[in-house]
Amino acid sequence: PFYRVIIHNDDVTPMDFVVHILVQVFLLYPTDAARVMLTAHYQGAAYVQTLPRSEAQRRIGKAHFAARLESYPLHFSMEPE
Repeated sequence: PFYRVIIHNDDVTPMDFVVHILVQVFLLYPTDAARVMLTAHYQGAAYVQTLPRSEAQRRIGKAHFAARLESYPLHFSMEPE
């Protein structure tokens, strides 16, 4: 099954770190990553991409781990397609 990955805005995680995670973990182009980050910033959440469930879980876990290493509360979730 496929799942939509959603990024949630917070007031702590720096914008450049969010873009970095979207590029490195979710393999978005930098311009797309910046657009997703700004959408989440202004609307509270944004669609990142659709992936098979196991891959979505793996990438979300990787993103959360990287954020926690930097003490950022960056949060992603997933929902069925």
